[in-house]
Amino acid sequence: MTQHGKKYREALSQVDREGLLGVSAAVDLVKQLATANFDETIELAVRLGVDPRKADQILRGTLSLPSGSGRNVRVAVFAAGEKAAEARTAGADVVGADDLVGRVANEGFLGFDVAISTPDLMGQVGTLGRILGPRGLMPNPKTGTVTMDVGKAVSEFKSGRVEYRTDKVGNIHVPVGKASFEKPQLLVNIHAVVEELVRVKPAAAKGRYIKAVSLSSTMGPGVHIDPARVREIEEELVEV
Repeated sequence: MTQHGKKYREALSQVDREGLLGVSAAVDLVKQLATANFDETIELAVRLGVDPRKADQILRGTLSLPSGSGRNVRVAVFAAGEKAAEARTAGADVVGADDLVGRVANEGFLGFDVAISTPDLMGQVGTLGRILGPRGLMPNPKTGTVTMDVGKAVSEFKSGRVEYRTDKVGNIHVPVGKASFEKPQLLVNIHAVVEELVRVKPAAAKGRYIKAVSLSSTMGPGVHIDPARVREIEEELVEV
């Protein structure tokens, strides 16, 4: 059984575990409970009415957060020639072809948060599947990380593009900003995530789609949001 510290228990005592809040109230409470001595990440968790055991109900993609993510995202690019130069100009942290594949395979180098590859190098990058796959770092066309437009991809991930995908029980976890963000910034990011999930709803998904929603900071407890009200964010933005 997980043992939580005093600060976490104090924060938990301020949360009604049975109650369901609107998005605006949830953001207020989560920001209030984010008392760590660093800028905590705010994460949205959504349980969807999908069956991830079926290929046509697995969700995976990326979206750009309007207010950015607040994270310093380290981007590695597998590319050669002009595309490598393009990646460096766009601000990629690590760029390479055979040499970068070798560093990952032989040295266990994993000093990056996002990996992007040009299509011509995917034959080599694919050999890193056992290393990159379990860590969610394998480039994939569905997430825009296998592309010839590496400059654009690097810029987007650096400026707040985030990846989402269902886990084995149908949950999706997406960072929506930092505790230091102003409330409207968090609200527009949450709205963007919710609308994206609605947009990509699988045709095969039946019954209630958004089943549960919670918001939390890195060190804080989850605050439950009413799934029936989670798309009311635009109205709540008007009230801010």
